Amino acid sequence: MIPGGQPNMQQLLQQAQKMQQDLAAAQEELAESEVEGSAGGGLVTATVSGAGELRGLVIDPKAVDPDDTETLADLVVAAVHNANAAAQELQKQKLGPLTQGLGGMPGLPF
Repeated sequence: MIPGGQPNMQQLLQQAQKMQQDLAAAQEELAESEVEGSAGGGLVTATVSGAGELRGLVIDPKAVDPDDTETLADLVVAAVHNANAAAQELQKQKLGPLTQGLGGMPGLPF
């Protein structure tokens, strides 16, 4: 509030609308971005969107042992996990500055 007066509601609404537009733009940028994670020294590489959607998986033929599919499965899980961690870090970088000011606003899940 402004000392001795009412807050300018029009200004508050404009700020909220700008924040919403900036947040939507950042989320769209995340959805279009891609990050990679790997495991087994690069034997398995996973590509995910900045939003965490699995987009690609590359498996080096050296990782394929028909008698040991469990190790390959572990490498795939580790690579996807690694890629998702990179996506979460990207989300923090892109959305963090936009959502920091929203934490104290009632009704918002931040």
